[in-house]
Amino acid sequence: MVRCGEWSVAQAQNALRRGIGSADARRTIEQRSQQDWVGVDRTLADIRLPRGYRFDLLARDEIPTLVEAIKAWFPEIEVGTASCYLREDFFRREVFFSGAREKDVLVVLIKKGDDLAGLFSCQRDCHALSLYARLGAIAPKHRGKRLGHVFPLLAEAIGRRIGMGMIYGMATLKVPHVQRSFETLGWELIGITPGYDREMVSPGVIKRVFEAVYAKVLVTERNLLPPRTRNLTKRTRAFFELLFPGRRLQRA
Repeated sequence: MVRCGEWSVAQAQNALRRGIGSADARRTIEQRSQQDWVGVDRTLADIRLPRGYRFDLLARDEIPTLVEAIKAWFPEIEVGTASCYLREDFFRREVFFSGAREKDVLVVLIKKGDDLAGLFSCQRDCHALSLYARLGAIAPKHRGKRLGHVFPLLAEAIGRRIGMGMIYGMATLKVPHVQRSFETLGWELIGITPGYDREMVSPGVIKRVFEAVYAKVLVTERNLLPPRTRNLTKRTRAFFELLFPGRRLQRA
């Protein structure tokens, strides 16, 4: 059972039935219901795709086909953080399916007719109320139609739908397309990771790679606590002001 705060939903519902812990229990159920994936299909319907394409949530019987497709589309992720998407057990253990109990990873497919054209996957953190845009991939024969451009839009729409306060994702530095998509849609570049992940750069050759980290805050500015100037080193302050020139530090 996914837990948010100190209560699981099952515990909260049981407490309410017994007439104890009512305030905390109701708060847990209200917060959890806002974070449920249930109803996310309506969010998918609001995102416009090129003519003939549609979104579908992954179904259990599609797992083997999807795994084989990802292997063909994206061979460099045989190692590294996204390699779990090449294992059927990952989907059965970690991914949410319609009608099943809640899990934290969501997989959305892009289809054209019966043809699998791409996928997007994200992961929620119920405690931090943040959403990680984990993986996006487009089948080679469907590239060039700007399908990948919808991934940041999709992440933001899902994040807002389930009450997240921030969304973030990684962009490869091998090609500029994902970087442009993030920047065009108002995501902020918040850093570059030196060797965060691994990729197979050629057969049998594995390297740690640089990736750009992008984020978008979904709450108002008044919900952000600015750092205090006295708590930052000179380098940290300079970096903060470089990244966020419009945000003020607390001077006291």
